[in-house]
Amino acid sequence: MTRRTTSGYCVFLGDSLISWKIRKQKTVSKSSAEAEYRSMAAATCELTWLRYLFKDLQVCLKSITLFCDNQVTLHIAVNHVYHEHTKHIKIDCHVVREKIQVGQIVTKFIPSYLQLANIFTKALRRNIFKKLICKLNILNTHILT
Repeated sequence: MTRRTTSGYCVFLGDSLISWKIRKQKTVSKSSAEAEYRSMAAATCELTWLRYLFKDLQVCLKSITLFCDNQVTLHIAVNHVYHEHTKHIKIDCHVVREKIQVGQIVTKFIPSYLQLANIFTKALRRNIFKKLICKLNILNTHILT
C-alpha cells in the first residue's frame, strides 16, 4: 500500500547465519535497481560493522562476497561514472563502491531463485521456499516434509 520496498539480507560466517535484517525502506524507489542498491548499501554497512567486530576479536577477514540478483545494481556498483539516473542514490553508491574499491567486498550475481534474502521479502513457491529455508541452517529439515 505504501509502495515502499521491503529489503532484507542475511550474513553467514561459513555455514552459520550470524546476522539478518528485514525492513521496509524509508523512501519509495523509482526502480527495482534503486531498491536493490539501497538494500545492498544496508548490507554493506552491516558487513563493515561485522568486519570491525571480527577485527576486535582478532579474526582476520579478507574480502566478503555480497550476492545480488539484479544485474543493473551490480553494474552501478562497479561503474565509477555517475549517471543522471543514479544521482538520487549517490550516497549509497559511495558506501558500496568504496568497499568494493578497497577490496573489502566482492559482488557476485546470483539468480533470484537462489537468493536467500528473498525468503524474507517475497512470496515464493513452496519448492523454492523449502530449498532456501534449508540453506539458512536454522531449522530441522524434517519439519518441512
